[in-house]
Order: sequence, then C-alpha cells, then structure tokens
Amino acid sequence: MQSLRLLRWSGSILSPHTRPCRFTPLYRHRVQIPPHLTRLQSYSAATLQAAEEHVEEGDESGSTEEIENYPTNFSSATEEALRRLPSPPPSRAQSSSRLSALHGRLLLPPRLPLETLARCLVDCSADANANFNNASLSILGYDLLGLYTSEYILCHYPRLPNEVLFAAMSAYVGSKTLAAITREWGVEIAAAPGGEVDPGYLQCVRQEPGNASVDGTGLQFKELPKVAKDLSVRPNPELQQQRGWRRGASSKTMYDDYFGDEIKRVEQDYAKRPELDNENADRQAARGVTVEQASTAFVRALMGAIYLHAGRKAAYNFVKAHILSRHLNVSKLFEFRQPTRDLSKLCAREGFESPVARIISETGRKSRTPVFVVGVFAGKDKLGEGAGGSLDEARIRAAISALKGWYLYSPLKVRVPSQAQTGQAWEPVLIDGGEVVV
Repeated sequence: MQSLRLLRWSGSILSPHTRPCRFTPLYRHRVQIPPHLTRLQSYSAATLQAAEEHVEEGDESGSTEEIENYPTNFSSATEEALRRLPSPPPSRAQSSSRLSALHGRLLLPPRLPLETLARCLVDCSADANANFNNASLSILGYDLLGLYTSEYILCHYPRLPNEVLFAAMSAYVGSKTLAAITREWGVEIAAAPGGEVDPGYLQCVRQEPGNASVDGTGLQFKELPKVAKDLSVRPNPELQQQRGWRRGASSKTMYDDYFGDEIKRVEQDYAKRPELDNENADRQAARGVTVEQASTAFVRALMGAIYLHAGRKAAYNFVKAHILSRHLNVSKLFEFRQPTRDLSKLCAREGFESPVARIISETGRKSRTPVFVVGVFAGKDKLGEGAGGSLDEARIRAAISALKGWYLYSPLKVRVPSQAQTGQAWEPVLIDGGEVVV
C-alpha cells in the first residue's frame, strides 16, 4: 500500500483565511482599517457593494453627519471592526502568545500553522461559517481517532466482545476523555465568542443551564417545551422510539458509531427529506453546546489538522503519545450475568470438555470467615481459579477468571494494519470467531 502525498491538499485549509481581502466600511477613503484585521466573510459582500454604489452615486446628503459619527480614532475603529466578527480573524493568530505556547506545549509539527490551530479552537456554535469553524476538521479527526484506536484495541485483544470493545473505545476517545485531555493541555474557554477575543481561547456558545431565566422572565429553560430530539439514521427510527425496539450488538456494529451510540441526523439528512422541516427547525432552535462537546470537537479537529498538514505518520504519533499511551484496565470493563453458563457454551463451541468445578483448598469451613479456593477444569487443564467465602461464590469467580483468560488473550507481537504502509511485509492478525451467543 502506498500513502498519498497530502502536502498539496493541506494548502486548501488555509486558502479561505489567507486570501487577500479588506474589511471595508462605508466611506473607506476617510477611515483606513489595517489589513491584519481583515477577514473574508460571505455576508459582507452585499454590504460592501451597496456602500460602493452609494459612494459612486455621489449622494452627499447626510454624509457629513455620518462621517462625524464614524470613529476617527484608529484604536476605536479597530475595536469596532473586531466586534462585528463572530470569531477572531486568522491574521491575529501570529500575534497570540497563547497559540504559540499551546503549539509548543503539545510538540505539534512545525508544518501545522498557527492559523489552522486557531481555527481548531472555533466551535461551529460560535461561528456558523464553515470556512472559519472546526466542523470539517472535526469530522476528519473523528474518523482518524476511531481508526487508530479500534485497530489498536482489536489487534491487542482480538477476542473482546462487542460491548467491551465499545466501552474501551469510549474510554480512549470518548467525549469525557477528550474533554479531560483538553483541560490537561491547558486550553481555557472564552466567556463569549467574538472577534476581539484572543485566538488562543476555545470559543463556543454555551448551552443555557436548566435553572437559568428566560430573558429575565420568571420562566426557566427546563420549564419550556421540550425540543424535538434528533432521530438516528437507522431504518424506521420513529417506530423504534414508539415501540422501544431493542438494539442488539450486531445492529450496533452495522448502524451505530464507534462507541455503540446511535448516529444522529445531520444537515444532509434533513436536506434530502423535506418532510422533516419542522423537526429541523426545532433542532436549530436549541442553540448552544456544552463545554464537553466543544472540547471534544477541538481535539478531533486538531487531529484532522495534523493529518492534513503533517501527514499520516505525524497523526499516528500524536495519537500514540496523547491517547493510546494512557493505561486502561480492560479487565474491569467486563460484567457477566451468568458466567457458568457462558463458560459451558464457550467450551462446547471450541470443542473442549465440559467444565467441572473442583475444590483446590479451603480453610475455616466451620468458622465465621471461611475461605474456599475453587478451580474450573476442562479435563486435565485448569481454565480458571477463584476464591470466596462460599462454594458458590468461589465457583462463580473461577468461571469469571476462565472467561477473562479467554477474552483477554493478546498476541506477543502486535502489528496494526496502518503500519503496513512502511514497506514491510504484512502479517495477518488473529481474527476470532466472536463472543459467545447464548
């Protein structure tokens, strides 16, 4: 497999930001706005055209009054121009000490410019323009984090059940984990987004708490009518909510995301189905995101930006250093309801002899605190061992130990599929038959 050269592709990320333009107010020949505060914004084109037509017509009525009201002080004009923007202009990234410190603290590759790092810190709730928020980079980073994390878990533990795999994925790259990583990196959140805010802050429109007052009235947000919940992209999601259909492990693998959660509808889904206009209006009415959602989008966007600017190897090293290096005790993620029955089914599927529980040792049988050590054997092979205050407790713990010993098998030499692009011969990894279905 040959990797693609993404150096030419990465230039498209900066093209909307570094394109020369000028934030030109009315009567631009009177007050000059510095070029470093310019920004290309789609909705300013109509205003600029109307202003130029107004000047060309030579309508001087009221012009003296408007010029006198316009700020002639350079600093005040700069401040007013910044306040009109929903997010800081990309040209301010070079003068931000917070961005430079974050870039050096995370040891980001030099090919990742500060302008792109500043864009990763702008949530789509703060700036709806897709050329200036991190929505597109976050989608790419979500897929990359899921790819590198899932292949790491599956190659190290090829026999994990699906539910444990979803829990492990959530522990590595879930929303709570990525929000904690954002705090560990020292990224602070701005109180409110705007063009005058330092680009080194994470900018988002925060969701109002439930006990907050609605526009100073006596009502609270939690007392308002509930906004329609986004439905998933599964077949017949309306019937699923009405009838309460169960989502099995197989359907989660087919229809859901990396964490086993339902994939919600996006803008493209609403555009293809006009009958969902009312639901889309209710969804857009609920503006604002939580701090956890904004932090998650930032980490994913940063991952996508590193991949575009520095390539696949730099992105993999970044994931390995900041995410996969964290210790996760996978054995604590298991929860068995009937371990003895599951063990019997597993032995029958693999062609082993039926498991038998035997007492290995005991002490204080007639005392207040007896201890029994029980082992589970398949023929002459001991599958597991457990200790407990009663024979049943020790037998259940021995069965759990045997099941964990099977599911937590890990090969000695592990090589993930993404390393096949380094030129070495690919060695297939173990593919297990799956978990026991009772």
